[in-house]
Amino acid sequence: MHQQFMAAVRQLCNEKNLPEDVIMDIVKAALRTAYRKDYGNKEQNIEVDIDPKTENVTIYIVKKVVDKIEDEDSDMLLEDARKLNKTIGLDQEIRMEVTPMSYGRIAAQAAKQVIIQRIQEAERDFMFEAFKDRENELVNAQIHRVDGNQVFVEMGGVTALLPSREQISSEQYYGGQRIKLYLDRVVKTPKGPQLLISRTHPKLVEKLMELEIPEVKTGIVIIKGVAREPGVRCKVAVASKDPQVDPIGACVGQNGVRVQAVTHELAGERIDIIPWNEDAQKYIMESLKPAKISRVEIDDKAHLAKVYVTQDQRALAIGKSGQNVRLASHLTGWEIDILDTDVPAGAAAAEATENKILMVSDLDLPEEVKEKLTAVSLEQVGQLMGLSVKDFMQVDGITKEEATQIVEAVKTA
Repeated sequence: MHQQFMAAVRQLCNEKNLPEDVIMDIVKAALRTAYRKDYGNKEQNIEVDIDPKTENVTIYIVKKVVDKIEDEDSDMLLEDARKLNKTIGLDQEIRMEVTPMSYGRIAAQAAKQVIIQRIQEAERDFMFEAFKDRENELVNAQIHRVDGNQVFVEMGGVTALLPSREQISSEQYYGGQRIKLYLDRVVKTPKGPQLLISRTHPKLVEKLMELEIPEVKTGIVIIKGVAREPGVRCKVAVASKDPQVDPIGACVGQNGVRVQAVTHELAGERIDIIPWNEDAQKYIMESLKPAKISRVEIDDKAHLAKVYVTQDQRALAIGKSGQNVRLASHLTGWEIDILDTDVPAGAAAAEATENKILMVSDLDLPEEVKEKLTAVSLEQVGQLMGLSVKDFMQVDGITKEEATQIVEAVKTA
């Protein structure tokens, strides 16, 4: 074989990040295919030996020694075998060298196709084995290229797609950029293994906190829950196994340096660290901070929490476009209704019942205004009570004039 053969094999190993023995097996399979094309047939048992020192290639046909031939491609009579090897016996295998001097064009083309196909299969298998044990982990990646909404990242010599639904919408991606991703799962598909990676998964926040906060890494501080709107805001509930360790202080760090490192990695996403509490009422009150909550009533049967706040705290509890109460609901697992504490208890109960029936669609408002409210999940009239013109103007697309219309419509509802 050509003297540069092993050098070419090693170069291929480096380019494809595959072991040398895998590439050698692929080359042997290609030579078997080439031999069958020009000199043999697919029923024959062909073996290939490659001497790594001399780079010599030897082709053998392997047959079984029998006393009666059933298949000429795989059997050889004992007397014929003894002419080649005097000590061979029945049911043993004999190898006969059939190395050709050269191959034809068709055989060479067939060998090339085998090499290309087998290398692709080997790369897929390598990728599956390399990343299967890294599921549910944080991985470092470099953006290879950006094609519209498609972002291709490279990690460990493997290129994977970061789908648009798993991207932080406010984040700008560019070639060469280094980012951290959450590897959710590795799944096998007809086109090979697929890496399911994400920048929006709640677990990404957990893994980044493990990276930046030693107490989380060692298990002293436990992350009990994460609710996030990627790139905008995130709430994380934490608890401590050690009574002497403050979980909030450990996560925030001196001058907020620890939580800021996580925020920086997540394109400025604001992170609220709150203490977890097994008491559902206290947990819900903490989850709605910075709003000051007057009281919380729990309905276990309906899995509903009625949260009472003063009128000046109502907008803060709900948050811009309902963000604060929505994240608190996801974090605690409770459906949360924000009610006005200034209303007498009996009237509040009646109002809560009415709010479940009276919807935004019932208000005397232009249809386009109703659509803007329902687009941000403000569908019940009860969610709108107590909000000012300024509050409604924070909703994307609502003008001052429309906000004034909403306030007047809610008053007369």
